[in-house]
Amino acid sequence: MANQNNYFAVIMAGGVGSRFWPASTKQHPKQFQDLLGTGKSFLQMTFDRMEKLIPTENIFILTNEDYLGLVQEQLPMLTSEQIILEPAMRNTAPCNLLAALKIYKKNPNAIITVAPSDHYIQDETKFCNNLKLALEHCSSNHDLLTLGIKPTTPHTGYGYIKFENTEKDLKPVISFTEKPDVKKATEFLSSGNYLWNAGIFIWRADDIIDAFQKFLPQDYSVLNEGFPKFNTSKERGFIKANYPKVQDISIDYGIMEKAANVKVIPAEFQWSDLGSWGSLYEHVKKDEDENALVNCRGYLENSSGNIIRSKTGKLIAVKGLKDFIVVEDENTLMICPKADEQEVKKIRAAVAEKFGDEFV
Repeated sequence: MANQNNYFAVIMAGGVGSRFWPASTKQHPKQFQDLLGTGKSFLQMTFDRMEKLIPTENIFILTNEDYLGLVQEQLPMLTSEQIILEPAMRNTAPCNLLAALKIYKKNPNAIITVAPSDHYIQDETKFCNNLKLALEHCSSNHDLLTLGIKPTTPHTGYGYIKFENTEKDLKPVISFTEKPDVKKATEFLSSGNYLWNAGIFIWRADDIIDAFQKFLPQDYSVLNEGFPKFNTSKERGFIKANYPKVQDISIDYGIMEKAANVKVIPAEFQWSDLGSWGSLYEHVKKDEDENALVNCRGYLENSSGNIIRSKTGKLIAVKGLKDFIVVEDENTLMICPKADEQEVKKIRAAVAEKFGDEFV
């Protein structure tokens, strides 16, 4: 097994989670909340998962500068150097370059795992097995790796990875496809050589930096200027002044779709990106009428298929309601059919336009 001191993790925790409104707001996004009712936030669960293979001091959090206090409160064991603050939202490519440069300066032999902070992984033992395989591969190879999820439905909300169907554990990637329509997703599902793109990556720090030099040279030039200042007291000032200059681009589009040395490991664990109240409903405990009660007690009469969530743990009484989302926050209550869950983001935007940012 490779030297674990060379293993690093970067947990991306900068999003707003607008599809989980009104529980998820700009002030308190979903990654900092216990929406599953486990007693831990998504960020804390992701950190615990990474800690099983990666030293605590080698785990970094990438987040918006507005969320520094939330990260420090939920992960008090971190040093200030382990929290990378973005002064502007620039998608996943620039933040990964910034993290890779910082980590490379700290350890030129670093192997980095990148993962979102708000995903649900059911079997963490299988996750660790897949991750261990990837880390050991990168210790002696120069591939850019990703973990792909075996699709179970023709889901149109996920990106897809087409791979060469070889007998090896690591499959060469042929192409990436962003969220397809139902017809294409159905074709992908039946073909057998497509995986959902989970946004989990493993690579050597030097390899991903080389990829940025090749495919996004302008962004590399902007951030690499700060290399002498990274991991020093001058780092924060450099990032605030220069990070807004880089382009808004995803790591998939900017690097992974262009690089030739990309391979995928078909994951053995069950996964969800928990992108909506409906996806959360699938992973929480339900009563005999298929009602999911999160952080509340309920009296439900002639009601089924609902997800009901309270921030305050109150008793909620419902009669004659079927397949609805009911979410109560401190000063907001939303009631919406589950069939219209994709409208939650639009409802949030309409509320912001009419009442201001106080409620979003």
